[in-house]
Amino acid sequence: MSTSYTKASQIKRNWVLIDAKDLILGRMAVNIANILRGKNKPFYTPHVDCGDNVIVINADKVVLTGKKMEEKRYYWHTGYPGGIKSRTMKQLAEEPRNDRMIYNAVRRMMNKGPLTRQIMKKLKVYKGAEHPHIAQNPETIDLKSMNAKNIRRS
Repeated sequence: MSTSYTKASQIKRNWVLIDAKDLILGRMAVNIANILRGKNKPFYTPHVDCGDNVIVINADKVVLTGKKMEEKRYYWHTGYPGGIKSRTMKQLAEEPRNDRMIYNAVRRMMNKGPLTRQIMKKLKVYKGAEHPHIAQNPETIDLKSMNAKNIRRS
């Protein structure tokens, strides 16, 4: 018995729509990363891009649990002496491109390398409820109903 590997020519990509309103950022990012990578399909192959295209709408309405909005910090270094810089999640949320929060959360859950850079091109994140991909007839996935922990309870 031999192992079968999926070739890139055998893959049929679908479009998936996810509404991020009231979803918890980390749990949503895990599900998006699995869909982009193709781990939800029976023919997953690690070295081939076999995932679907993902559209995320209402990115500005995503929530964080606990005190992450005020206390979670992202650090980077400029390369110069004393060049450590940081931002809180609240500062990132107030920026004009606050949809990058979702993009970065998904990107940081994936491997580093050329395959991931190719896969991340299939992620489209939009602040509002409108998106320009209506012609692709995306299939809507309701992450809220998958697990009760995916939504924030007041």
